[in-house]
Amino acid sequence: MDRVGSKQRKVLLVEDDTELRLLTKTILEEAEFDIIECDSAEAALATVLLRGQEVAMIFADIRLSGEMDGIDLAREVKMRWPHLIVLLTSGNAGEHRDLPPGVEYVPKPWKTLDVLTAAERARSSIGGR
Repeated sequence: MDRVGSKQRKVLLVEDDTELRLLTKTILEEAEFDIIECDSAEAALATVLLRGQEVAMIFADIRLSGEMDGIDLAREVKMRWPHLIVLLTSGNAGEHRDLPPGVEYVPKPWKTLDVLTAAERARSSIGGR
């Protein structure tokens, strides 16, 4: 395979459930995406601030441990990087109300194809930041 490690843009995976994060990471890696893992919105925001040019998409749970939740993270990210693809998920119906403009939502249990489609769109986008 001809992957260009450092030049390939990554999916920032934000999930505080270790098993679900591992499962999601495995699915995305099998589709040849590079993953950066975080277990909190605060860690994810710090990662985007430091490595923003590497990140093509954020896939985050709405409910996260810490002060910020996934919606707070999405709001911060969309204010700073409006073209970055942000996909949120939750197993609790109704939690996806009041999403910032441009943020996508998939309910848990999500379909692999929905996540991979968003990630593929992010990989092929040339949106600037």
